[in-house]
Amino acid sequence: MTDQPTTGRAGASAEKRASALTPVLTARWDQADAFTRRNYEKADGYKALRRALQRKPEDIVEIVKDSGLRGRGGAGFPTGMKWSFIPAQDPASPKPVYLVVNADESEPGTCKDIPLMLADPHVLVEGVIITSYAIGAKHAFIYVRGEVLHVLRRVINAVAEAYEAGYLGQNILGSGFDLDVVVHAGAGAYICGEETALLDSLEGRRGQPRLKPPFPAVAGLYASPTVINNVETIASVPSIVAGGADWFRSMGSEKSPGYGIFSLSGHVTRPGQYEAPLGITLRELLEMAGGIRAGHELKFWTPGGSSTPMLTAEHLDVPLDFEGMAGVGSLLGTRALQIFDETTCVVRATGRWVDFYKHESCGKCTPCREGFWWMVQIFDRLEKGEGTEADLDKLLDLSDNIAGRSFCALADGGVAPVVSSIEHFRDEYIAHFEHGGCPFDPAASTLFAQEQKVSATR
Repeated sequence: MTDQPTTGRAGASAEKRASALTPVLTARWDQADAFTRRNYEKADGYKALRRALQRKPEDIVEIVKDSGLRGRGGAGFPTGMKWSFIPAQDPASPKPVYLVVNADESEPGTCKDIPLMLADPHVLVEGVIITSYAIGAKHAFIYVRGEVLHVLRRVINAVAEAYEAGYLGQNILGSGFDLDVVVHAGAGAYICGEETALLDSLEGRRGQPRLKPPFPAVAGLYASPTVINNVETIASVPSIVAGGADWFRSMGSEKSPGYGIFSLSGHVTRPGQYEAPLGITLRELLEMAGGIRAGHELKFWTPGGSSTPMLTAEHLDVPLDFEGMAGVGSLLGTRALQIFDETTCVVRATGRWVDFYKHESCGKCTPCREGFWWMVQIFDRLEKGEGTEADLDKLLDLSDNIAGRSFCALADGGVAPVVSSIEHFRDEYIAHFEHGGCPFDPAASTLFAQEQKVSATR
């Protein structure tokens, strides 16, 4: 989202709020035909590629290392370091090196990679070429969710345009570097956002996470060295090559440098994508978004989608970077900020998230497969007012037995809203079975809501 903010906290000028925006990836989103190669080249597109091809591959890796770019897919692992994990090849029997772009955006509340590919796919394509050159890959794959057909078509068209211009194929721009890019449509499964499950899907098998080690850098796609990065991570590479590591580090915080796209959704006046330096706060983002919808107030929110522990209004001023979120027991994740006001039942919201994780579990690991099924039964009872306080302890016990005991992070992400919601809103859970139903249901008792208003005025 590139619109300049027009409303905000008293005393904060529009100029000050606007200065918090860093339109780099989103700079061209509002331009007509921004998705075409012609318009991308007018905005200096592919100049970073020409500059990169004039340097040694290891120099590009060092630039990205020095920039401090961390993975924008949720984990936040240093990108340059991940690239450097590719082992040196045996000249006698070299294995191919692959780059795989994880464009399987499916985290609830996350909506940054899809609009990026829709509005400006060539920045991703240029990032793919530069990254492939840096790691020595001759083949790259962009794995897109098959449901977003319009995005899939746009990325395929951008790749075709890059071939036509000589940015892909043999002897790219006379450099002697060859690269072929394949755009692959996934069948649509949340689990395929996990990098090793994605690899299985890309190889034509059912998407299920692999046991690690070996890690993809050693034995990834087709048992060959593979780098897997998120769309936004790869799309950030051209600007780093063009602007330099120091320029990138001039934004964000010391340990979480650079910019990122923050997706605001839910009970906010102007939901959308806000590109800003890491370390910005939710209070500042809400100023840009016009605040919570009129007549309401913030109750809880997620900093990085439903798989990150929820936070409350007490955390409005915590920096939205990897360290800031870790400091309050949450995660930055994909920066999918889902905003909920006081009209939302936290039990119902959490129950729906748990049902999502139950549905999306690949079934490979017993704790995940069985644990979320039992959690859904408990949440159904709680919402109907038929549960007991022992059910809350059972939910926490199930969470403890699910988290950290599965092949991938789906299990950990699925229990995050459960544990954090009980931590912050235990009284609301208790109110469900004390008053015989959801206190937010007009047909149920309003006693809890009245009690909350009284306690708030004390």
